[in-house]
Amino acid sequence: MGAPTAIIAEDEPLLRAELRALLGRLWPELRIGDEVADGLQAIQAIDRLSPEIVFLDIQMPGACGLDVAQHAGGRCHVVFISAYEQHALAAFEHGALDYVLKPLTAERMRRTIERLKERLQEPPPDLRALVETLRGLASKQEPEYLKWLTVPHGSDLRVVTIEEICYLQADDKYTNLVTSNATYLLSTTLKQLKRRLDPKLFWQVHRSTIINVRAIETIHRSFRGTMEVKLRTRPEWLAVSAAYAHLFRQN
Repeated sequence: MGAPTAIIAEDEPLLRAELRALLGRLWPELRIGDEVADGLQAIQAIDRLSPEIVFLDIQMPGACGLDVAQHAGGRCHVVFISAYEQHALAAFEHGALDYVLKPLTAERMRRTIERLKERLQEPPPDLRALVETLRGLASKQEPEYLKWLTVPHGSDLRVVTIEEICYLQADDKYTNLVTSNATYLLSTTLKQLKRRLDPKLFWQVHRSTIINVRAIETIHRSFRGTMEVKLRTRPEWLAVSAAYAHLFRQN
């Protein structure tokens, strides 16, 4: 058997890059056949490349990771990548190859690679029972929202917790993530991020701006009726468009 081929299916570009770098360092013989950002692309890549391994985020746009896993069952070995720990036990009980929690670590990936090398001698497992179990778990759970993001910081990656974020602002196809003392450019759209943020804590106040409610200090309404928000640890004022002014009205 020659060098195995893998697909990375992860919708966060920074995490895709981090995973690829870890695999390149820890398993240089592994060939990455493709990197995809949504479930439909993952299914197409599996059909096109017939990889031995898929590194698969459970929550992705398009077809979700569970749909991809069902498609991959019996065809390739699956390693789930996710921030949501409640799925892990069911994944192991029903024969999934491995389960890696974000943020990724070299030591955890090293153990995963060891298991993969052993399992590659065996046929890929049927994942139908696993998928049905995980779907049942997901239906009983409250929605899971982001708890942290990895952001570029020079040549490294930095972990920014949700509590640190003051606001997010669209910048064409990118998003500026603003904390009390820094701004980071994310290669993810504001629309994509909004789906993964808790709406009780993060309010969209303008088509290009989402604010952490806990960071607000002052709300100002001018005599013309326009509204602006001042944050506790930032000097700038952020405009609130008329479409979102109702968020600040007292019940």
